[in-house]
Amino acid sequence: MIEALQNIANSAYFREIATIDKDVKFLKGAKIVNILNDKRAIVIARYSTIRGEILTFGHGGKIEIGEWCYLGEGSRIWSAEKVKIGNKVLIAHNTNIYDTNSHPLNSRERHEHFMVISKSGHPKNISCIKSSPVIIEDDVWIGCDSVILKGVTIGQASIIAAGSVVTKNVPPNTLVAGNPAKIIHSIE
Repeated sequence: MIEALQNIANSAYFREIATIDKDVKFLKGAKIVNILNDKRAIVIARYSTIRGEILTFGHGGKIEIGEWCYLGEGSRIWSAEKVKIGNKVLIAHNTNIYDTNSHPLNSRERHEHFMVISKSGHPKNISCIKSSPVIIEDDVWIGCDSVILKGVTIGQASIIAAGSVVTKNVPPNTLVAGNPAKIIHSIE
């Protein structure tokens, strides 16, 4: 009973900070962090189910999740630029999708960036952090414990095997696996 009430409260709060269809379900573990503080930065279409974390950074980011999608428990989608997920995409538990490095590569800049975050939260302007959109087309299945990195497009109806690290584009109807992910075979 208490868990059900918490889910209702979270759902109401999430709808205040993001654009969410009325038929979206939030289950235990769901979290939306909209540091950008723009309701249009996070859009979730109807019939999707969210159990993981969705986050936009203060300096930018947009996350669009299509219809009938599933974001598994312990999974994260973090955006500083754009993450677009098509319809009927299944993202298994403990998967991470990032369109950004999150921190500068230079050690001095990285330390300064961390100090700013620690003292006053995420900065609004960041030029030293690289980002590039992530596009996941319709009907994709991403297995558990996978990582999808910036600048990647995953083609329609592809499968990302559990534990894969995707650093390059995946053609449509393709099974990839490994670290880094490599094409295993096409899917008919």
